[in-house]
Amino acid sequence: MRIAGIPFVLADYFKFKKALCQESDRFPMSIKDFYPRFIDKTISTGFDRHYVYHTSWAARKVKEINPSLHIDIGSGLHFSGILSAFIPVDFYDYRPAALLLPGLRSLEGNLHSLPFENNSVASLSCMHTIEHIGLGRYGDPIDPDGDIKAARELERVLKPGGSLLFVTPIGRRSLIEWNAHRIYTYEDALALFGGLELKEFSFIHEHEKDGGIVFNADPALSRTEHYGCGCFWFVKK
Repeated sequence: MRIAGIPFVLADYFKFKKALCQESDRFPMSIKDFYPRFIDKTISTGFDRHYVYHTSWAARKVKEINPSLHIDIGSGLHFSGILSAFIPVDFYDYRPAALLLPGLRSLEGNLHSLPFENNSVASLSCMHTIEHIGLGRYGDPIDPDGDIKAARELERVLKPGGSLLFVTPIGRRSLIEWNAHRIYTYEDALALFGGLELKEFSFIHEHEKDGGIVFNADPALSRTEHYGCGCFWFVKK
């Protein structure tokens, strides 16, 4: 694909440079400053379906919950960064990020030993994270039950009546795609949080042709996919 893109990149380069020389001298151009991009000339804008849809879903849920402080454990920094413009956010990760923004604190946290008292967190999210725990991908210790231990820890710290936004890959069968992630069935994802009550389940289709996010989805949809995305809003009893 990159080789196929070279002709149009070079053609555009010389066309632009000719126009620049005729009309403007604002920017010097040299072949030594080449930074070619070959795959961006597309009809529509591509995006990571899981990460755009699930963070959009979660932001809407946090707005609905409207906490005084939201705690995020290991989800994408884009989510915490944008959310912190409206609601104070403490972001915890096994590998803390050097991200400096008003309303956001980036802190170190281990999902097997979170720095919170029992029943103390009112608004919590952990999205596209648990499926990685124990696989060693991010430098964490190898542990086949790492995801189960992490789920128990999230359940431990959540306050009665508090909300957990949990997102993970789900599909027709549970498996590990080493060392990227686990995929769960809908039932196995629910079983991770036996002490919590499901308030909402939404689903993101794997392929664009099947549509986008389905709010308040029928769990049966997940059984049609290999690698869909499940968005679970749990509340502690």
